Amino acid sequence: MKALHPIQYGQPQSPVWLRRFTKLVAASTLFLIFAGAMVTSTSSGLAVPDWPTTYGENMFTFPYSKWVGGIFYEHGHRLIASTVGFLTIIQALWLQRREPQKFVRTLGWISLAAVIVQGILGGLTVRLLLPKAISISHAALAQVFFCVNVAIAFFTSRWYHSLRAHEKGDAPVELAWTLTAVVYLQILAGAVLRHLGAGLAIPDFPLSFGQLVPAFVSREIVAAYVHRAGGFVVAAFVVAMAIRLLRFEREHPLRGIAHVLLAVVAMQIMLGGYVIWSGKQPHITSLHVVTGAFTLALSLILTLSARTLAWRTSPRATLVEVAA
Repeated sequence: MKALHPIQYGQPQSPVWLRRFTKLVAASTLFLIFAGAMVTSTSSGLAVPDWPTTYGENMFTFPYSKWVGGIFYEHGHRLIASTVGFLTIIQALWLQRREPQKFVRTLGWISLAAVIVQGILGGLTVRLLLPKAISISHAALAQVFFCVNVAIAFFTSRWYHSLRAHEKGDAPVELAWTLTAVVYLQILAGAVLRHLGAGLAIPDFPLSFGQLVPAFVSREIVAAYVHRAGGFVVAAFVVAMAIRLLRFEREHPLRGIAHVLLAVVAMQIMLGGYVIWSGKQPHITSLHVVTGAFTLALSLILTLSARTLAWRTSPRATLVEVAA
């Protein structure tokens, strides 16, 4: 495949400030995931026992002097979530008014629906005293919400329009979709691990109780080992993708994304080790969660880029893919 062609300005373009705003929303969502991870990592989920109020007060006027201990993390998480929700409303309305691509406008409303459901799930986790099923669903939907916002930022970007102007070729679309699905499942396994309180169920790394495969005597050990093994499965898929893309020119954009993915996954595995070695130090653990989300975002961008560059149309293409 050849290098990217210049943008064909006959194609409909998203307004420049709208493009920038969608990137802000995606970045804010990633920060929200970090804030949520800090709540779980510090066991602060019930530090504020009521919702939507904070100790009976309006959460937007709750005095900063009372932000002590776990209240800082839980109340801060709520304020960040409210801010992201407000940004998502603006994004949906702005896309509806100014975005020329209909399917991107639809994604804007999907993002808004997701953040509303996410807020409800967050409230239920408090009101129902952190039930595992709802807490895990809250974590899983957070990643979906992030992916939708990443997709919006991608489809409104100059990068996407440059890819559309490029000559079509044999891009590894199915492998990229599989990679994205595997990364999401790995993040879901991590959410199960965290909400089971099984982060240190296996206290050593990279071995497990000094063995490659431990005795599965509890569900916590099973959850910890599944997540641990899943990390190496993700790494294997990323390496396979990088090898697959070696046939492309060195300057090809897909190769660049794959190289970044290799570096990020290597860092993610090291962070996973440090989570164990540090005894689940909250900031390291939360950074591990955020890096996992960033891995998912990169995998999705690689997938959407490959789909844009591919001349083959998969029979399993999604409605969004077809519209793109």
